[in-house]
Amino acid sequence: MQRYPRNMIGYGPRQPDVQWPGGAKVAISLVLNYEEGGENCVLHGDAASEAFLSDIPGAAQWPGQRHWNMESIYEYGARAGFWRLHSLFTEKDIPVTIYGVATALARSPEQVAAMKSAGWEIASHGLKWVEHKDMPEDEERAQIAEAVHLHTEVVGERPRGWYTGRCSVNTVRLTAEEGGFDWISDTYDDDLPYWLELEDRDQLVIPYTLEANDMRFATAPGYTTGEQFYQYLKDAFDELYREGQAGRAKMMSVGLHCRLIGRPGKIAGLRRFLDYAQSHEGVWFPRRIDIARHWAEHHPNQRYDRPSQMDRATFVSRFGGIFEHSAWIAEGAFDLELGPAHDTAAGLHNALCRIFRTASDDARLGVLTAHPDLAGKLAQAKRLTSESTSEQASAGLDALTDEERETFTRLNTAYVEKHGFPFIIAVRDHDKASILSAFEARINNDRATEFAAACRQVERIAEFRLKDLLP
Repeated sequence: MQRYPRNMIGYGPRQPDVQWPGGAKVAISLVLNYEEGGENCVLHGDAASEAFLSDIPGAAQWPGQRHWNMESIYEYGARAGFWRLHSLFTEKDIPVTIYGVATALARSPEQVAAMKSAGWEIASHGLKWVEHKDMPEDEERAQIAEAVHLHTEVVGERPRGWYTGRCSVNTVRLTAEEGGFDWISDTYDDDLPYWLELEDRDQLVIPYTLEANDMRFATAPGYTTGEQFYQYLKDAFDELYREGQAGRAKMMSVGLHCRLIGRPGKIAGLRRFLDYAQSHEGVWFPRRIDIARHWAEHHPNQRYDRPSQMDRATFVSRFGGIFEHSAWIAEGAFDLELGPAHDTAAGLHNALCRIFRTASDDARLGVLTAHPDLAGKLAQAKRLTSESTSEQASAGLDALTDEERETFTRLNTAYVEKHGFPFIIAVRDHDKASILSAFEARINNDRATEFAAACRQVERIAEFRLKDLLP
């Protein structure tokens, strides 16, 4: 069984009706990463110095050595940058979420006290600010547990949110399995929170950002001035605010680092953006825990049986009748590379149609001939499938006058004699009169044209049937 784990559809055309508190048109989540004292350093037992996200051009790790310049840049974030940002946010009465590396928090007790006094959320940013991509699963699981333990010890309560950042392919699953997080953020795949189903746990994911993020001051291409940062944030805000005014409220994450945005020339751009955003009505500045609580209350997860997670017997039983009396199509679709994108009516319809479209003409003819005549003898004898019975009734074909029934009988007979299969039409697109009109027009087509038309109608019927079963 081939299953593709990546979710390429998300909410798709089914965007939730987001009603942020106070009718806000956009929710701006400000995240301050506190990593200073948790970075790679031989003093911390690491094999080399840090090389990530600093103002040192082309920085590289120094194996077995302390990198004095790198250390002092990180120290600037704790000694000066944090306090400049603390002053800005408290002055503007804007709460933030801290992504706190547990070992960094342990080395910064006064900063932790200031975070708590300001009412900020202190989420976990892992045990150490190090790379996890090659970390064995058991080791990463143990580090998550140790991060929660140390965080609780230092802060006074366990973290309710998590973001690793330099994560592995296992990180999201492992943090969800830990079981104590109201939200996790190691994804960048949406403008809204969403639920991740892992066995019996529904885990809320609040996606983060790497583009509306001051890390771009330390990467190329990136920002070199506070004005560039401001302009990017302003453009993102303007677009999201416009969507909110149109009834499609979204979330905007802004990623910040004490040693980067905490510099005077950079923070000026952030200050300008906050002034701009606060000048608009209907802007909510929540902590991520506030977003999580709102989402859990107003948009709780709704589980349903997902086609890509079914076993073969269940899948074929559930969808074997979508194409009339043709379970072989469902069997073929089951063997495709199904994934979350096929757990919707449109997605599964595509998979089933792929099997139908690539079948031989004889196999597709078998599907056509499996369809009953419209208002024919099977309908009168009540021997149609439940789907066909409902579909024909929707167009009033179960309540014909004697004259109408005679017309359908005559057309059915003539059509089958000419083309070799029944007249097929997606009756939910029509009423009785338009069905008769189409019948009389299509009966004059040549067989190849009508075979193609009938196949298209079979696919359309399948689409309607799936919409009765799936979102």
